[in-house]
Amino acid sequence: MARKTAATARSKTARKTPARADGGAVHIPAPGEGKRGEQGYLGYLLRQAHAAVRLKMERMLADLGVTSPQFAVLTMLNAYPGLSGADVARLTFLTPQTVGVIIRNLEREGAIAMTPHPVHGRIQQWTLTPRGATLLKACRERVMLLEKRLAKGLDDGAEITIRRWLANVAIELQKE
Repeated sequence: MARKTAATARSKTARKTPARADGGAVHIPAPGEGKRGEQGYLGYLLRQAHAAVRLKMERMLADLGVTSPQFAVLTMLNAYPGLSGADVARLTFLTPQTVGVIIRNLEREGAIAMTPHPVHGRIQQWTLTPRGATLLKACRERVMLLEKRLAKGLDDGAEITIRRWLANVAIELQKE
């Protein structure tokens, strides 16, 4: 295999660092600036907010050994006991393959247990174990701190309006 020349390596490096026409580096805006702020597309701003929330949640749950997708699975199984893996995947916006891995890991840790469906024996239903409920409670205490931080500065009416708007975005976009 041919080796890269120094010029090829430099050209690829140069592409990674955007430059202005005058040779200076391009300023990449921080969250809240330019297109990453009020001038940005709503879809981008939702994604940016989601990424920030997920990263913060990952850090808050790390020492419990729980990822944010695992937290989502535990939350949905707590809210709707007896879900199948496919149901969990739909509710958590994760792929069935990812949910399969998460379920195996949570089952191995003793946080969830499988029971066969009473009518359809091939369908596996998942529920939290007492250990899973305890783990979820510890996670929720931390996540509630994040939820309070998200709602900081909002009065009850504004929070309800935002919750309603976010729910309606999902409803409207799934109609098509």
